[in-house]
Amino acid sequence: MNRRILILGNRTLAEELADMISEVPGCEVAGFVENLDPTLCEKQLCGLPVYWLDDIAQFKDTHLCVCGIATTHRKIYVEQAQALGMSFTTIIHPTARVSCDAVLGAGCFIGPLCNVSYKASLGQQVLVNKGAIIGHHTDIGSFTTVQPGSTVAGMVNIGSGVYIGIGSTIIDRINIGSNSIVAAGSVVVKDVPDAVQVMGVPARIVKTGVEGK
Repeated sequence: MNRRILILGNRTLAEELADMISEVPGCEVAGFVENLDPTLCEKQLCGLPVYWLDDIAQFKDTHLCVCGIATTHRKIYVEQAQALGMSFTTIIHPTARVSCDAVLGAGCFIGPLCNVSYKASLGQQVLVNKGAIIGHHTDIGSFTTVQPGSTVAGMVNIGSGVYIGIGSTIIDRINIGSNSIVAAGSVVVKDVPDAVQVMGVPARIVKTGVEGK
């Protein structure tokens, strides 16, 4: 039996995830979920219904959820769905390579052409977008986003709620604190503390007191 999936979100990334999931054997996208504007539930998206969040409890025994939001603040949305009894499934695109010795938490999404290497460990709800590489023995905390084309080397430790921008590079043995942001195209060559934004080549702190993205 196919996994019937509801995607949390009703924006362009949710549409793209639906397209990716359509290529995963045994998965069927059954609709999208909106939690901010109920008028958006009046029209279909990609030919599928858009459900108001409060109405999805009816599906708790028949459907699974995937979060279609890249912001690390998606934790709030996920917890809202869980409070209604919904469970989350992990999606691995068929063109991705995930080591048999890697560990993926519930609700992770591994996109096309990604590589999750030996002994890598990902917490719950980690989004690894198209073509990203996660190195061996690397730990990534929950609700972290690794955007397309990023390379995270081996033995890296990334906290929870971190945002790794598109095309970034993080060299081996680096620590990145929770809720920090690595701007697109940055090259991280030294440790990054909690709740800062780094940018550039090499990456430098450009903002403090951030709370993810």
